[in-house]
Amino acid sequence: MNDQFLTELQNVMGGSGIFMEEPMKKHTTFRVGGPADVLVQPDETALAAILALCRQYHVSYSFIGNGSNLLVGDKGIRGVVIEMTDPMGNIEVDGTKITAQAGAMLSKIANTAASNGLGGMEFAAGIPGSVGGAVVMNAGAYGGEMKDIIEKVYVLDENGAQLELDRDALDLGYRHSCIPEKKYIVTKVVLELVPRNEAEIRSEMKELNEKRAEKQPLQYPSAGSTFKRPEGYFAGKLIMDAGLRGYQVGGAQVSEKHCGFVINKGDATAADICQLMRDVSDKVQAQFGVVLEPEVKMIGEF
Repeated sequence: MNDQFLTELQNVMGGSGIFMEEPMKKHTTFRVGGPADVLVQPDETALAAILALCRQYHVSYSFIGNGSNLLVGDKGIRGVVIEMTDPMGNIEVDGTKITAQAGAMLSKIANTAASNGLGGMEFAAGIPGSVGGAVVMNAGAYGGEMKDIIEKVYVLDENGAQLELDRDALDLGYRHSCIPEKKYIVTKVVLELVPRNEAEIRSEMKELNEKRAEKQPLQYPSAGSTFKRPEGYFAGKLIMDAGLRGYQVGGAQVSEKHCGFVINKGDATAADICQLMRDVSDKVQAQFGVVLEPEVKMIGEF
């Protein structure tokens, strides 16, 4: 990587929030992944400057949030990884609206909403992701989805221009938005919530978190639900009915507690997880004629 580029990048970051040859297993909930050439954790001002630098020097860049729906290859990621984290985690409340920067955690936004007597975020309180990533994939759980509460989203386009998109412009569907295909970068989200009694909100959040703990293998590293829900089916039930509960490749295993989850038993590699996912998909298709599509996003070199 160009020395001048690295010097200018250091200057933009002010000498902090920049990591060389950073192991990506430290930045994903799967706890796997090789090193990123460079990882940065910018605020919004530095973000625009980093993008301009990468374009000027023709350096590739990737974005991650909390890494909760991500599988990084064992050979890592070339170029710059831009991690949306605490420096882009501001949350503001104005009446029934919450404006959150892309790096704000869903759990923190949900708790802020509850404290202000605002309902609508309950479904997301236990999702271990950032709001930027949640918008990109229209994350959802327990009957709720981000599309239910988004008013508008601020993004940067490929040229660094800021755009304001309303909900309809985002083409939100099941685990889908137009953001990846248009190569937009989410910087800020405005959510429209509804007044609700705080005690009721807290009670529902507690109930949903108890359900998660009861049904999901939260004690193991994973990326949550590994496969999308096929129309008319549940991925976990198909996998269980195919006799794959507990099926293991290296350190990766189909969870015995919830077959929709692939877990890292402690020493899994990305290659283990990929092979297991292929095996599961092949066996389910062979037995039931149903194609399982990954919900987890794969980046880097495998």
